[in-house]
Amino acid sequence: MKLRARFLQLPVMFDHLRLAEEVASIPASEWRAHPKNFPGNDALPLITTDGDPSSDARAGAMGPTPSLLACPYLMQVLETLGATWGRSRLMRLSGDAEVTAHVDTDYYWRDHMRVHIPIVTQPTVRFHCGDEVVNMAAGECWIFDTWSLHRVHNDATRARIHLVADTVGGDGLLNLIERGRSPGSNAPDWTPSAAPPRSAPASLAYETKNVPDVMTPWEMRDHLGFLLGEVAPGHPSLGAVAQTLNRLRVNWHALWARSGDLPSVRPEYAALLLNTWRTLEAQGVHSIPLKNQMALGLCLKALIFDAALSGGGGSSMDGDDRMAPPSHPASPSARPNAPVGAAPAGLSPTGQFPSAPALTRDPHFDRPIFIVSPPRSGSTLLFETLAKSEQLSTIGGESHGLIEAISQLHPSSQGWASNRLTAADATPAVIQQIRQRFFSALRDAGGRPATPGRPVRMLEKTPKNALRIPFLAKAFPEAQFVYLYRNPRPTLASMIEAWSSGRFKTYGDIPGWSGLPWSLLLIPGWQELVGAKLPEIAATQWATATRFILDDLSVLPPQRWRSIQYEDLIGAPGGEVRRLCRGLEIAWTTPLGATLPIARNALTPPDPGKWRKHEGEIDRVWPLISAQDERARAVFEAQMLTRAPSGDR
Repeated sequence: MKLRARFLQLPVMFDHLRLAEEVASIPASEWRAHPKNFPGNDALPLITTDGDPSSDARAGAMGPTPSLLACPYLMQVLETLGATWGRSRLMRLSGDAEVTAHVDTDYYWRDHMRVHIPIVTQPTVRFHCGDEVVNMAAGECWIFDTWSLHRVHNDATRARIHLVADTVGGDGLLNLIERGRSPGSNAPDWTPSAAPPRSAPASLAYETKNVPDVMTPWEMRDHLGFLLGEVAPGHPSLGAVAQTLNRLRVNWHALWARSGDLPSVRPEYAALLLNTWRTLEAQGVHSIPLKNQMALGLCLKALIFDAALSGGGGSSMDGDDRMAPPSHPASPSARPNAPVGAAPAGLSPTGQFPSAPALTRDPHFDRPIFIVSPPRSGSTLLFETLAKSEQLSTIGGESHGLIEAISQLHPSSQGWASNRLTAADATPAVIQQIRQRFFSALRDAGGRPATPGRPVRMLEKTPKNALRIPFLAKAFPEAQFVYLYRNPRPTLASMIEAWSSGRFKTYGDIPGWSGLPWSLLLIPGWQELVGAKLPEIAATQWATATRFILDDLSVLPPQRWRSIQYEDLIGAPGGEVRRLCRGLEIAWTTPLGATLPIARNALTPPDPGKWRKHEGEIDRVWPLISAQDERARAVFEAQMLTRAPSGDR
């Protein structure tokens, strides 16, 4: 939120020693590393969606975590401030670490303030905002201008811990803000009042509704007026851009006046956003700077084009809004929660919208979900977890037989070239067969078949589909893909053991192949592996599958795919599944424990170190996969920058 001052200290002082005692009593296991592994940043959730400690979301009904409920004075501190609370955390910055310079630009931060109360700190911790620098002393209470460029540096050896609470405000907090003091102000008699612990338990107000389904025209007008008021003067494109934005505002209001937020009108809203964005790009909206060094196009995307539909926008609510000023104008990425089948408010990886909005829906398959990954990456575990959703139907397992029973799709019909299928293989006759086969085999979590005439939400995973993305995207026009990335070292170890076990053989009669029966997916160029040792075969399979996944996903509109990391899924299953389901627009109500059950195709019980018995073999073949692994991690990291929870902002 933009404030009238860079920093504002509120006239209240808390007992930081008592707070430190409560914080020290919380088990160390409750602290969570930053999801992007920013060095020295970790957090302990206090208020989250549904009180789930594994959630970092900012959209949804908020509630206290067990950690907050165990800290009565922490709750009293929040009650004293007199506000309605959103996501709140303890945030720790280790010695000689920093929160890098960024601006909080997205929908969430337009109206949320961030309250900082230092609990453990030292004079060398410096908080920079704009051209001002402060040291927030222990027990003090501060808010700051998140719309300005800001950063934090702890150049001491001891960690800094702050209570960091997000809020849209409240009458009590407004009273404190009105009596607040900015650094350097001339207020000689200004003294904060002490707020010591008390015996009465605290009662807090939490957010229950924090994003709209469809942005009202009045909210849109407010955001547009704010952003245009923040433009640095004198840019030659500003007049044309302002006129286009005014046309968007008027047409949006006309749609609202006619139909409000009826679901049937969402395609019209989406088409309006799409056409407006095309015009704005042609007018050079990305080259117009704001006073805070950000680009107008980026901030319009965050406040309007990401947020006007789908409950406030996927990247706004789930994404990392830590945005540094661009060194050059950048095209925004897609809104992850764009309604599939409506004109998407998002861009392709090349910075262009899809050629035409799809305003009609698939009458049989409602946004089917295909999990794609190299073999032995944990896709069965993810599949079995998501399959618990009452909204999803599956065929009960993998689709090897279902797909390859269509003669044209079996590798033998193509000279045993590979399992690769492209859009050219998706002829009208094949599409009809495969869709019918899937529809007939689908069952929901209760064992009920799909209902003819009613679109079904299908979940599917088959490792061979890593080579079939273009085919599936054509056969299922609304298909969404979930790329599961896993550290390749344990994956390769599992692939080697899968080959050795004989349980995962897929073809036993490939002409020209010798050695163990072929296992896992059949990759293009397999002939070059004749006589190779198992580690080399597994490494080549992994690298080839990863290359095709990344190549094929890169040409799809970004709203049609998203990523998840196996290690994150194992470490925080509740939060990761919720995040993924929000992106896929699945209502997730099934509680998950701290650990997930063992997948049914696991060869041995889970053990993070069991891959090390193959460590020497994997080190020798690492050059075969290193380039694709670097690429995969870069793709995953880039996508998570706009979808993962962020740290101190």
